[in-house]
Amino acid sequence: MKFKNVKIVVYVPISHADKVREALSESGAGHIGDYDSCSFSVKGVGRFKPLEGANPYIGKVGDIEEVEEERIETICPFVKLEVVLAAIRAVHPYEEPAIDVIPLLN
Repeated sequence: MKFKNVKIVVYVPISHADKVREALSESGAGHIGDYDSCSFSVKGVGRFKPLEGANPYIGKVGDIEEVEEERIETICPFVKLEVVLAAIRAVHPYEEPAIDVIPLLN
């Protein structure tokens, strides 16, 4: 079943949050009615341990790392999803960014 819109949730180091928000907006996400560049953010701590073969932007292989990050949420038309995901990956510093795509019923 295809949905008209999805919610995109992405976790990003605070240093790159504005770049990700800009990429979201420029690629077609965050449009609600007569408003553009709509998103919601909350700050938190991301944790991860790079494994052998990883090339981490932050931290080093084998060590658990904690990073102040922003969780950015926005809406995206399903038909623009692939373009928006590519735009996020183009500016996100992590080699494996955490991105959730949630179908919306409304």
